[in-house]
Amino acid sequence: MLLKSALETARVGKRLGVDRLNLHGTGLGEGGLPVEPVEVVTGDMWLRAERTLRRIAELGERHDVTFVLENLNTEVDHPGTPFAKAADCLALVQAVGSPALKLNLDLYHAQIGEGNLAELIRRAAPWIGEVQVADVPGRCEPGTGEVSWPFLARVLADAGYDGTVAMEAFASDPSVEGSDRALDAFRAAFTV
Repeated sequence: MLLKSALETARVGKRLGVDRLNLHGTGLGEGGLPVEPVEVVTGDMWLRAERTLRRIAELGERHDVTFVLENLNTEVDHPGTPFAKAADCLALVQAVGSPALKLNLDLYHAQIGEGNLAELIRRAAPWIGEVQVADVPGRCEPGTGEVSWPFLARVLADAGYDGTVAMEAFASDPSVEGSDRALDAFRAAFTV
């Protein structure tokens, strides 16, 4: 099912001019919860995940797209999701070793699940294909929580990352003006 979906996504992505396509460690259903929750990831599951991701990377290579494997947090938003931590996603991306499979480093999820974001960025930099941000707590725009986004923007730049940084967040003020302010805060935080 995942391979069929990945193939269709690659075809549609190419048609739309989108060359970065997002993946998760499992299927997510209603409310972002895993379709099949897992409490313990076994060695066999790791091997199957690596084999599947190799096949997805081969699809990406054939269709000239890059699949990005997104880390999630299990503490707040996605309990029971296998391969959720950034460290897990990074290990899988490194094991596959294909330019058609990269890490979608979601810093919101990483802050909740792992912390130490600057070191995580430095360690993962060669394998990052996209970065997503939202502040913690609250999943709102930069500047509404505990993360020092201008500092992390500089860490990303110093690590040589010059790809997409996307805000996957709610505006703390949902009005039109508040949404505009949220975008302004995001741009200010990531202008280095």
